Amino acid sequence: MRIAGLEEHFVIPGLLAAWGKLPPDRRDLAFRPAAEGDTGRRLLELGPERIAAMDATGLSVQVLSLTTPGVQNLPARQAVALAREANDLLAAAVTARPDRFQGLAALPTSAPGAAAEELERALTGLGLDGAMLFGRTGPQHLDHAGLWPVYEVAERRGAPLHLHPQSPSPAVRNAYYSGFGPAVEAAFATFGVGWHYDAGVEFLRMVIAGVFDRFPRLQVIVGHWGELVLFFLERIQHLATVAGLPRTLHEYARGNLTVAPSGILSHRYLRWALEVVGADRIVFSTDYPFEAASQGGAQDFLAAAELPEHERTQVASGNWDRLRAGIVR
Repeated sequence: MRIAGLEEHFVIPGLLAAWGKLPPDRRDLAFRPAAEGDTGRRLLELGPERIAAMDATGLSVQVLSLTTPGVQNLPARQAVALAREANDLLAAAVTARPDRFQGLAALPTSAPGAAAEELERALTGLGLDGAMLFGRTGPQHLDHAGLWPVYEVAERRGAPLHLHPQSPSPAVRNAYYSGFGPAVEAAFATFGVGWHYDAGVEFLRMVIAGVFDRFPRLQVIVGHWGELVLFFLERIQHLATVAGLPRTLHEYARGNLTVAPSGILSHRYLRWALEVVGADRIVFSTDYPFEAASQGGAQDFLAAAELPEHERTQVASGNWDRLRAGIVR
């Protein structure tokens, strides 16, 4: 079974150096895991160790992207330079092993015009397959009109945008996730639950602000089985009604959203996603190197899924292949 993983991360030394120089209140909680220990080492490696891990879990292709928060918490000039550097390195890795690697571009959203240009370059010049976005850029969310040039390029080119969590702002962390000591607070605000609310809210802001009405063919991918949105879709519909949206939340989910597991290999969550958005709106991901890639884990999970064979193929790689095939280069 050919399996493509869409949330498989890497990092470059220049980005780690830039993050390390940020003041503490602007440094994402993901900095230390990305810079230290075995995870930090694996993020920097784009060679045989990574491919061996892919083989062990049964992953055919990694769709590589910078780890969170990419270049989005950096000043514009620095973000533009590092995005280009990361995308050039990513393209080189894909060129060296096109059988095993594909890529999602980093975008310098603190300079929206340059971000749109970089997306064009990534798609038409570097052969990348979309982009990874990490929610807020400073105080601005993904629904901000300044990002419309990026969405225009993504829609015109048919390029998917993957929405990834970033750490909640310090004010939110202090208000909701504090009081338990540094290690628990950091976990609570990130993989514990904070990341998932953060990314789910960003998607909902895009819906409520009319981004998908202005760009109706725009396609986004959201990990962790929809970042809580799918599980509360009927309840959130009340919000859509108050906002006067022209479509229901379910219609936006079925028209503009694709979800991925991000290493949460839960058959219960898979069944729920199948019921809410259908097999043609699910792709696969292992969240390398943050989730443990167990021996045969990816292959075993999909092989055991209660799916007709054509839907198993869709989820494993078919839906991603279809999205890639729709990109206008």
